Amino acid sequence: MRRRDESGAVTAETATVIPVLVVLAAVLAWMVAFGVAQARVVDAARETARALARGDDAETSSRLGRQIAPDGAQIVVREEQGALVVTVTAEMRGPGGLLGFLGRPVRAEAVAAQEPGS
Repeated sequence: MRRRDESGAVTAETATVIPVLVVLAAVLAWMVAFGVAQARVVDAARETARALARGDDAETSSRLGRQIAPDGAQIVVREEQGALVVTVTAEMRGPGGLLGFLGRPVRAEAVAAQEPGS
């Protein structure tokens, strides 16, 4: 019985696995970036609501929120039953290429009661 030469098998297997690992690394890095963006919109909504509740004007409060929020975020402030509701929304793009479909919006809402005298 003749033995087959398997000298190129490892190279072929490696060439097949490397693109999969690159895509997996890109997806994992994007998931971390998505988590960071979500944390930033939560912080921006909270800080904007807090500033408005203590009596800061809307422009100053929104500027504070924009400093914290991801680029291109939208900040909407509304009043409901004596409470201030701040909604921050930002679009998180996918990593691009074949993974461009992963883009998702990140959104957070914060509610704060207006302090007396503000």
